[in-house]
Amino acid sequence: MSTSDAPLPTPRRRRLTAPERRELIEHAATEVVAERGYHGAAMSEIARRAGVTVPVVYDHFDSKPALYRRLLERHYADLQRIWIEHLGRDEMTAVRLGGAVDAWFAYVEEHPFASRVLFRDATGDPEVDAVHRAVAAASRDSLLPLLAREPAARATEDSPAGTLLVWEVFRATMQGLALWWVDHPDVPREQLVTTTMNALWLGYERVAGGETWS
Repeated sequence: MSTSDAPLPTPRRRRLTAPERRELIEHAATEVVAERGYHGAAMSEIARRAGVTVPVVYDHFDSKPALYRRLLERHYADLQRIWIEHLGRDEMTAVRLGGAVDAWFAYVEEHPFASRVLFRDATGDPEVDAVHRAVAAASRDSLLPLLAREPAARATEDSPAGTLLVWEVFRATMQGLALWWVDHPDVPREQLVTTTMNALWLGYERVAGGETWS
C-alpha cells in the first residue's frame, strides 16, 4: 500500500470545557421544558439532547428544581439587560421605549422556547411555582426604579402602587403577545412592536402630557 493510500488519522474531538457543557445543558433544558412542561421534562431527555450523560447534568445542577431556577434566572436576566440598555439611553422617550420593545420581541423571536418557560401558566407544583414567582419578582424589582423615572410612570404615581400598575400593564401586554406569537409564528415582529406601542405608548404619552381618564 502506497503512502497515498494510507488511511487518514481520525481527528480527535476537542473536549468541551465545563462552561460549554453547561451551556449545552441549559439550551437543551429550555427546549425540553418548553415542549413538555416542567413535570414532563426528564433529566434523561435533557442529557440526550445536550449530548451528555445524566451524571454530567447532575455535575452541573444538583436537582431539576436547581436547573429550572437557572433557566428562569438566565432568561429573565437577558430581558432585564434589554430594558436597562435601552431605557438608560439619552434619547427621546418614544425612541428609547420603541427600541426596548423591539429588542425585547427580537429576543423572544431568537429564543422561542424561552417565552414558554418564562410566561406560561403555573406548573402545579407549589415549590416550583414559588421559585418562578420569586425570580420574576426579583427581576421586576430591579427594573422598577428605572421605570419610575419615565414621565408616564411618574404621572401615575398618585399611590404607592402607581409604578407597579404601569409595570403590570406592560408585563401583561407583552408577555401575553409573546405567548400568542408562539401559536402565530408567521406574524412579523414589527407588527407586534407596532401593536404594543399603539396600545401602550400612545396612551401613556397622553398621561405624561397631563391627560387622565376619570
